[in-house]
Amino acid sequence: MGKKAREILGLNPEELIKLLNKAYADEWLAYYQYWVGVKVARGIMREAVVSELEQHANDELRHAGMLTARIIQLGGKPLLSPQDWYKESNCGYEAPQDPKVITLLKQNIKGEQCAIGVYKKLADFTKDKDPITYNLALSILGDEIEHEDDLESILEDIENK
Repeated sequence: MGKKAREILGLNPEELIKLLNKAYADEWLAYYQYWVGVKVARGIMREAVVSELEQHANDELRHAGMLTARIIQLGGKPLLSPQDWYKESNCGYEAPQDPKVITLLKQNIKGEQCAIGVYKKLADFTKDKDPITYNLALSILGDEIEHEDDLESILEDIENK
């Protein structure tokens, strides 16, 4: 990280890198949860659910890339081992043992709700201290809120059929 960038950072970079790595772990696990959900999904409105899960998987992978770039920019190193993702994750991973679309939707809604909390916390932590990470957190937070809404809408459509 450059000298001027260090000067404007109003918080401990190591603490921030730790938070970013935890979010990074969440994104990889969320990506996989969505990706595998696409493969195993069964039931009513399967096509619509699979399409939504694929879009969300792509977004989670993009988020992981954004977080990696910021971690490196801050002089840190992203978690390099999938085993570390499980240890450091805020939100964990819930294997889609039941492939019914309703179950998958509920699992992923729960994951999105956790992610919303993670990025709200990250935004609060960086507000007025690190504008780069703050804007990154807000951007990802907006996506996670949209994901929750998308999944809840599909679930509501299914339950009202």
